[in-house]
Amino acid sequence: MDGPAGREREGREMKIVSGFIGSIALLLLAAVPALSGKPDMEWRTLNLEITEHCCSGNYDSAAAAAEKALRLAEKNVGRKHATLLESLDALADLYRILGRYGDAEPLYGRALSIREKKLGRNHPSIAGTLDNLADIHCLRGSYDHAEPLYERSLAIREKACGKNSPLVAASLCTLADLYRILERYDAAEPLYKRALAIRETNIRSEPVEAAAAMNSLALLYDCRGRVAEARSLYERSLALLEKKLGPEHPDVATSLINLAFLNFTQGCCDAAEPLYKRALSIREKSLGPDHPDAAALLNDLAALYDSQERYDAAESCYSRALAILENALGPDHPDVIANVENLTALYRATDREDEALELEGRASLTQAFAR
Repeated sequence: MDGPAGREREGREMKIVSGFIGSIALLLLAAVPALSGKPDMEWRTLNLEITEHCCSGNYDSAAAAAEKALRLAEKNVGRKHATLLESLDALADLYRILGRYGDAEPLYGRALSIREKKLGRNHPSIAGTLDNLADIHCLRGSYDHAEPLYERSLAIREKACGKNSPLVAASLCTLADLYRILERYDAAEPLYKRALAIRETNIRSEPVEAAAAMNSLALLYDCRGRVAEARSLYERSLALLEKKLGPEHPDVATSLINLAFLNFTQGCCDAAEPLYKRALSIREKSLGPDHPDAAALLNDLAALYDSQERYDAAESCYSRALAILENALGPDHPDVIANVENLTALYRATDREDEALELEGRASLTQAFAR
């Protein structure tokens, strides 16, 4: 059967979980709308609600408030006004956290268009929006659309900030992540090493960023079969995160997952299972039980159980993951298709050909209807 779905995103997950939540709150607290009178007060009140919901982890309510704030801004300043950026960015970030990637994409695209018209195509502020839009393309499996956006972001930051800037390190990692996903390992490795060298010079002030860079390079070593090097970096990353953030922080889940997968691929299932379960518990608490990243972990656990011939446990995890992914990503997404293949393979491994054919037929019909 195919390996656990969703591993290609793990090297980026620290930014997704903690970085966006903090950036949403800071963005909205600092926003200065071009509204006046009652609309201005309503917009500010909605932004305070969004910030409070984000801080408490209630992202559905935060998104609902952000939708109202965007409509209010559009009504009072026009649909192309630059001051819509705060609301566009906040709502897109929340959709992304919630796994609503199809809803986030046009908002990021609109924000990019506004910034380009206001600031010019090569302004440093453009780089972050390019990354956001490219990330969404990756999360939706559209890697060809992501690559030129990441490359453009890196070029902008190198010119504006210098080649050893932490912002350049971030761009190096995102582009290297994409090369790793596409199995262009020779292209990815020098970018990861350069990013880690930049991060290690600031390890005392930015340990989380250094841990993320270690994790990313470890993923590459893992993919290339360099197990000892990968394990060393995973363990260093995990230790840094637990010391800085605590054992239950969402960012800790990333290193747990990757260390678990390394153990799994080396046949150490007893060591891998508790790491996966701990990571799943963290993700469900921080993102909710129906987030695509929870589904990725369920697939990881299912693959482990499948390898141990614990078929009932594997089926439960695969089925729950499939329901989450179909709802969040649609029937044509590569992760959904891979999940259907895994579940049908399990049915066949347990002599349940009728159920395998039924699932394949249902999936084919759903995909055809979606097209």
